[in-house]
Amino acid sequence: MSEYKPSREEALELFKRYNESDSLLRHALSVEATMKHFAELFGEEDVEKWTVVGLVHDLDYEKYPDEHCIKVREILTEENYPEDYIKAVESHGYKICTDVEPTEKMEKVLYAIDELTGLITAVALLRPSKSLFDLKPKSVTKKWKDKAFAAGVDREIIQRGIDMLGMERKDVIEETINGMRKVADEIGLR
Repeated sequence: MSEYKPSREEALELFKRYNESDSLLRHALSVEATMKHFAELFGEEDVEKWTVVGLVHDLDYEKYPDEHCIKVREILTEENYPEDYIKAVESHGYKICTDVEPTEKMEKVLYAIDELTGLITAVALLRPSKSLFDLKPKSVTKKWKDKAFAAGVDREIIQRGIDMLGMERKDVIEETINGMRKVADEIGLR
């Protein structure tokens, strides 16, 4: 018997069942697109898996904020999600709300880019164009250093994820922007 593999459509429907916030949906779409982009960049065979994990990573955030990354195990288990999907989602809360360490490449990417997409969104919204298409990594790096800007974005978490990936910060920022550009219309950053 083959293990169930949730489709992107099923993941989106599940996400919408647990979340009503437009901003949370835009964040989920940003992370999903970035995960897909990195999967393609790294030549991963299961791009849809990375996509689905990105889409459902904050599944429990709106309804269960005090159990974020914990309640999701119960929900995804009930939905018959494979264990590696569940662990990946749990691991994005490492040293924040779980002790599940990102060990697989997919988990490390999710850990690095989750908060980074928020920082990039905030920087893009500051621009006169409010667009990702004229946004350069240098602008994000400049705002990274300004701790008062987007103060809710934990730069230490992003850097920890970048270090796990063994990549340069500017490259991770650039590829995250590239991933987010693919859903610029859906996230309001065209």
